[in-house]
Amino acid sequence: MSERGEAAADAANAPLPTGALVMVTLSLALAVFMNVLDVSIANVSIPTIAGNLAVSSSQGTWVITSFAVANAIAVPVSGWLAKRVGEVKLFVLCTALFTAASFACGIAPSFYFLLAMRAAQGLVAGPMIPLSQSLLLANYPPERRGFANGIWGMTAVVGPVAGPIMGGWITDNISWSWIFYINVPVGIFSALVTWFVLRERETETSRLPLDVVGLVLLTIGVGALQIMLDKGNEDAWFQSNFITILAIVAVVFLAFWIVWELTDDNPVVDLRLFARRNFTVATLCVTFGFMTYFAGVVLLPLWLQNVQNYTATWAGLTTASLGLLGAIFSPIVGRLTDKIDLRLIVTFGMMLFAVLSFVKADANTSISFERLFLTRLPWGIGLACFFIPLITLSLTGLPSNKIASASGLFNFMRLIALAIGTSLSQTLWDWREAFHDHVLSAHTAVADPATEHWLAQAQAAGLTQGQAYGAMAGVIKQQSFMIGLNEMYTLAGWVFLGLTVLIWLSKPHAR
Repeated sequence: MSERGEAAADAANAPLPTGALVMVTLSLALAVFMNVLDVSIANVSIPTIAGNLAVSSSQGTWVITSFAVANAIAVPVSGWLAKRVGEVKLFVLCTALFTAASFACGIAPSFYFLLAMRAAQGLVAGPMIPLSQSLLLANYPPERRGFANGIWGMTAVVGPVAGPIMGGWITDNISWSWIFYINVPVGIFSALVTWFVLRERETETSRLPLDVVGLVLLTIGVGALQIMLDKGNEDAWFQSNFITILAIVAVVFLAFWIVWELTDDNPVVDLRLFARRNFTVATLCVTFGFMTYFAGVVLLPLWLQNVQNYTATWAGLTTASLGLLGAIFSPIVGRLTDKIDLRLIVTFGMMLFAVLSFVKADANTSISFERLFLTRLPWGIGLACFFIPLITLSLTGLPSNKIASASGLFNFMRLIALAIGTSLSQTLWDWREAFHDHVLSAHTAVADPATEHWLAQAQAAGLTQGQAYGAMAGVIKQQSFMIGLNEMYTLAGWVFLGLTVLIWLSKPHAR
């Protein structure tokens, strides 16, 4: 090797000075926060966006779906792109394009232009998550990588919780366009700092052939699955021919994709990573754990707004308690992963989730905001103890050139879990509400003494007979939703207990 080549290699491998390490950590963490924030920040703004751009609320949900579909497709391709372009160049390019797409969303003159820009956001957002983690770990010494994962995990934990609060406040007090404009200064800062600090530390590249067949199969399969999950509950699932066709397309194309990727010499997604026990166990835990966890994140605000008459702001504040302790404990848990068996930390997090789920399953319609807020605070501790160690466990023993691929696949499964958890939880909740509504209604016959007494009290309070019956139907529906929600939390508790067993199938990682 020439003296110039040796000097370049030494510079690329030398530890970063403390100041530079702090700056690159900040820039990567902000990019992750901006990325995950955009998954949820538009949710509460959909009615306003739809009204301003003259479309229905149902059409407005495609603002969310277009981003989610494009993001889910792009995430697993991150490893191949990183090898082809280089991790630093690809991250900076994606961050710059994400920033430009965010600005374009803000100035969108029409709904379909907004959809196109949201899809562009999702595509370039996909590689940012795994690349940020790969670059962060590559520039920290091995003994501090747990702490680095803690910082990274903190932003990933807080972003989805902060999204609805920020989105609602910005939409109510400024303009929905600013939910996209706020990305611009963050994106510029992240791209510039990352480039100037890490441009001399670019990863090795190789011109691997593009797996076109695998990419097409993945795109169609994941796209059909995501749209099916997004529209399924609204269209009564398999009572709709459209949903049935999407399900068939998703199963067929994803089945062919798995076979193709396992037999191709240069797959676009390296499914052979599942041959590693720790990666498989960690990925299964994060898939089922996030599916169950996010179901509660989705259902509670719906119940508060639709049943308990909370405003969007107050529902968001109630949900926000999830992220407070998560932000505090993520760096602490990151440090502990370098010192304690990861399986013990994950088990503690899962057990905490299980206990909190069973406690929440005893709620009633008179529950106060204070109790809701305080009982959800410890969820942040559980999430930090669950998510961050699983990240570390999934990457244990992998060579550096496999980290981007593994992180991409790991986060792809997490995104799919969020989509499935969101749709499945709402469907199950609706089914249980309908069941309990039927059961309770059957026990309120007019001849029943308790029913007669309730109706008499309502009429004595000034209600007409028709109004009294309407009020009774409203109470029954309110209680049916409450019972259904409690059942969902009970189910969640049992799932988390099951995952405390699954995690012990992994091997202890070398510290």
